Amino acid sequence: MSETIKKFLYLNRKAPYGTIYAWESLEVVLIGAAFDQEVNLLFMDDGVYQLTKGQDPSGIGMKNFSPTYRTLGDYEVKNIFVDRDSLAARGLTQDDLLQIAWEDLDTDESVENIVTVVDAPRVSALMDAADVVFSF
Repeated sequence: MSETIKKFLYLNRKAPYGTIYAWESLEVVLIGAAFDQEVNLLFMDDGVYQLTKGQDPSGIGMKNFSPTYRTLGDYEVKNIFVDRDSLAARGLTQDDLLQIAWEDLDTDESVENIVTVVDAPRVSALMDAADVVFSF
């Protein structure tokens, strides 16, 4: 029996705190990666705040889970995309985002930062290419 690999797109549109959506998305992404599926993350709308540097939610009594994103490369997650228009609408640039590295221990291939800012046509192409889209 051959193994079928699906392309999963996890679409993150909610702010990181105030709801459970961002944390739940991260957990589902890790599960998908553990089952060797092709995992792609796309951050749009207020979801772009999930990847911003210097988060401090202590004032609302929540734990900062943003460092967990830096471990995604360890789970073979290689594709993290951020919508350029969503960043611009919030006065953010790629410099405001976390850098997430990826390294293949078998081949020594590595990428210093797998977070890629994309335009609207690329967002559409990512959605069209996905076998499954999870929206959070």
